[in-house]
Amino acid sequence: MIEVEVVGVRIELPSNQPLVLLKELAGERHIPIWIGAPEASAIAFVQQGIVPPRPMTHDLLVSVVAAAGRAITEVRIVAVQDTVFHAELVLDDGTRVSSRASDALAVALRVPCSIYCAEQVLDAAGVEIADPEADDEEAGDQETAEKELKQFREFLADVEPEDFEP
Repeated sequence: MIEVEVVGVRIELPSNQPLVLLKELAGERHIPIWIGAPEASAIAFVQQGIVPPRPMTHDLLVSVVAAAGRAITEVRIVAVQDTVFHAELVLDDGTRVSSRASDALAVALRVPCSIYCAEQVLDAAGVEIADPEADDEEAGDQETAEKELKQFREFLADVEPEDFEP
């Protein structure tokens, strides 16, 4: 398993389909996962520090797990089949709970906990977005992020969910 992070939620144009973008921590591969609007909102809320007045479903799940005396220790993206990503929530006692990837990511950001991706998923769905100037130590983090985002948007202009079928 390879550790990844949530880069953010984006809207793919012209279809207006939301997607969450993951990036491997020790590499250049990114994984775009098309998700539903409610899940996109749930992920974006956490990343933006927005706390709704009442708990959302993912907040409720985290609270129920804690009330049951357990903790979610990590999230794993375990498979991609026909452009559908499969995930697991891993509890502190080793129990694994099957989940949609978007829900698992929304939960992971709330806990917070580490997110891992199976290497075969990265191999099948990962997209390398290399920045030729990434070695330039004078380039700031913001500039690098902007270049990465621009390259990813260019990639999205020509990609379809079917492109990730094994």
